Amino acid sequence: MTHEEIKSCCADAYSKDIVAMLLGDSYHPGGTALTRRLADRLALAPVMRVLDVASGRGTTALLLAGAYGVQADGVDYAPANTALAQGAAEAAALADRAVFTTGDAEHLPYDDGVFDAVVCECALCTFPDKARAAAEFARVLRPGGRLGLTDVTADPDRLPPELRGLSARIACVADARPLDEYAEILAAAGLRTQVTERHDEAMLRMIDQIQARLDLLRITAPARLADAGVDLDAAPALLDAARAAVAEGVLGYALLTAVKWP
Repeated sequence: MTHEEIKSCCADAYSKDIVAMLLGDSYHPGGTALTRRLADRLALAPVMRVLDVASGRGTTALLLAGAYGVQADGVDYAPANTALAQGAAEAAALADRAVFTTGDAEHLPYDDGVFDAVVCECALCTFPDKARAAAEFARVLRPGGRLGLTDVTADPDRLPPELRGLSARIACVADARPLDEYAEILAAAGLRTQVTERHDEAMLRMIDQIQARLDLLRITAPARLADAGVDLDAAPALLDAARAAVAEGVLGYALLTAVKWP
């Protein structure tokens, strides 16, 4: 499968309503509490212009615009997500501070050095060309600008077979990297890591949340799960494998901030 096909497959999956039903509004471990921690680590303030890469339905960008007063731009590969996010901005009376665009993280549709901060939550792990995406983060940041990530971490060589296929990649697992490798990718793009934090417990909570919601939907909306392509027979094994991988230190979740070298 080509890089473009992988990106299209991920974008299509994350624009489905069933994903929101299973993952909740934030689509990532730790939810808005971890987003706020990331924003605080970045010292976001109303004077700043912030880019949210892989902004999905706009939860992170709208939180940053509403709670921190920043000018937030969101970019997502799926046009359906862009439309939903812009509609949410209008409904929240934040359309003057949150604008959403359809675009590719590996080819960001912005000029050089226009952002004070870039955030990317639970998405770098899905990008086929992570080095290219990191270079784009650095390109659109001003000198001294800051990057904030929250993302899945993994030891690829130790992942079990259940967590290696396309469905696991879409679930942000199969192409995740160790935390130190993310830092190396960012360093090669001119982004110096400042803070790293482990939040593996957030990953366990999300696995449990998905399990509970899947069990409920299995009873209340089995047709919707089938229409969305959710394999009810395979899902329990996938979740069990993910839970075991977290317990063994193979899979986890982390927060990282970095600064663009002057």
